[in-house]
Amino acid sequence: MKRTIQFTLCIFAAVILLSCAATLSFAHGGIKRGAADHGFSVKEYEDFHHVLHPLQHEALPKNDFKQIRLKASELVTLGEAITKLGIPSGVEEKSREEFKVNLGSFGDALAKFKADAGGGTDEQLKESYLAVHDFFEMLAALLPEK
Repeated sequence: MKRTIQFTLCIFAAVILLSCAATLSFAHGGIKRGAADHGFSVKEYEDFHHVLHPLQHEALPKNDFKQIRLKASELVTLGEAITKLGIPSGVEEKSREEFKVNLGSFGDALAKFKADAGGGTDEQLKESYLAVHDFFEMLAALLPEK
């Protein structure tokens, strides 16, 4: 009887620990999300962010410019899809002019990034990459909510 109670308590404790671990993992982003789960309401922005995110949070902090250069062509292609899209439907009327200006700046930054990825120094690449990132963030903030 004593072993049965001990066994039951161990199982109960294990279930509680696993439940807490799963809750903490989820709360801190430990459960991996799919590419279409960043919360953008426009597919082109979702696709771009899927490539941008690991560059921003993994490659850039490590000064891994080789990785940034390897992904540059894909990022530029996805960025060009954003510029071709123009102003997505659902962007508030009061934000449309700001969106248009930022979209133009995003396109310019994308062109500079493409050139720097092909033949610029690491410092030039970093600067142009950050400009692309920052203009993307400005545009994303003006998108309609999902």
